Amino acid sequence: MPRVLASSRRARPAQLAPPAARQAAVSPLLPPGLLERLLAEGMGRGADFAEVYVERTSTTAVVLEEQRIRSAQVGLVQGVGVRVIAGAKVGYAWSDDWEEAALVRAARTAAMIAQGGGSERAYPVKRVPVPSHYRVAQALEDVAVARKTALITRADKAARAFDSRIQQVNASYVDQTRRIAVANTTGRFSEDTQDQSRLSVHVVALGKNGERRTGMYGSGGRVSFSYWDGVTPESVAEEAARQAVATLGAVDCVAGPQTVVLAPGWSGILLHEAVGHGLEADFIRKGTSLFAGKLGEKVASDLVTVIDDGTVSSARGSINIDDEGVPGERKVLIENGVLKSYLYDQLNAKLMNQRSTGSGRRESFKSLPLPRMTNTFLAPGDHAPEDILKEVKRGLYCATFGGGQVDISNGNFVFEVSEAYQIEDGKLGRPVKNAILIGVGPEALKNISRVGCDPMPDPGMGICVKDGQMLPVGVGLPTVRIDNVTVGGTKVG
Repeated sequence: MPRVLASSRRARPAQLAPPAARQAAVSPLLPPGLLERLLAEGMGRGADFAEVYVERTSTTAVVLEEQRIRSAQVGLVQGVGVRVIAGAKVGYAWSDDWEEAALVRAARTAAMIAQGGGSERAYPVKRVPVPSHYRVAQALEDVAVARKTALITRADKAARAFDSRIQQVNASYVDQTRRIAVANTTGRFSEDTQDQSRLSVHVVALGKNGERRTGMYGSGGRVSFSYWDGVTPESVAEEAARQAVATLGAVDCVAGPQTVVLAPGWSGILLHEAVGHGLEADFIRKGTSLFAGKLGEKVASDLVTVIDDGTVSSARGSINIDDEGVPGERKVLIENGVLKSYLYDQLNAKLMNQRSTGSGRRESFKSLPLPRMTNTFLAPGDHAPEDILKEVKRGLYCATFGGGQVDISNGNFVFEVSEAYQIEDGKLGRPVKNAILIGVGPEALKNISRVGCDPMPDPGMGICVKDGQMLPVGVGLPTVRIDNVTVGGTKVG
């Protein structure tokens, strides 16, 4: 649906493409010349900028519950969104009707919302080169559903064979082939095909006296179907089963301040939530993030360097181009504890006199682009992970995280730790249950006292939701020690 963002500040007017670029762009998603007409219609009431976003996404989703295939769905979603910007006022309209008349109506609707004085100029566009950070030999939409179903059937068998205490197994496989084209009135036209695949397994283990523990694991990325020859469904299922069985007999977590050691990999979700969202430019521009106005200031320990990188080969959050047609890039957000950059989409970059960092992402043609993370991780340090553990006399080792909540205005966070262990005299002790990490993002960053030399990405199962838009993301970090973390638990120490 159309949306308006109102402000008195106006952006600079868009410029015509140079003469060499004045040729019709030919997109396999739309007829030749239609992109240019939609741009002209978008500018027809006067505006600074117009953009046409075209998407065609095919999806396969197969779900297994208790040894039975519960659902197998194959779907196709396609449509066109037109965005028109006048100053900070945004008009947006979309159509899933591919008839030219319907698309022209959408462009005119967007123009009316962001209406200005009027324009009769032409806006030809030229195809620009697109980098390649993922190569898929065969589109996932071309792989038979039966082969995808076989993956979760194998996962179910492997999880049940892992241990007799595994009582329930749910598995799902989801993939999509997403083709996008983006054209705008600066003369740029770019296209990308983005394949995405993910296998997830959730298990329940039953212990003594009816004790139940869960385990969840997944893997995937921007990969070909052959990825599952190396990362087998059996390995995914066995890790989920291991988590559930390992935490049987867990003792109550001791509440109070503790030294916490984060395992490498998926623990990076804490960094993503507690820090990353606060560095997104829409929150910065509105002043709702506690990181607003702090560029160049010390916000973390000297050991902390945070990077958002959309160019990691085949990673789940990687993008050749963002959903505004800007190439993905590697951004250093925090360097040696100093805040260096925010994550910008085109609109917020223009309004803040910055450049886009290739961070404008959207869930679909029905959505406006927002500044979003891609693959966010903590750079490695110099400490051996075994030494980090040995130095802790008493603390908590967090192996796997569940859900969490963060308030970006003050940095307060709460995270559930789904797999955790006591640390006693530098060694891992008994598993603990009901552990919760409570704190403030910047304080936690400043309390990082050790960063390991063992960087690890997550296995490829990250999903981020912002303003109702769901996107694939990657996270990662090495082994990390954080001092004086408030741990919530069910036992008083």
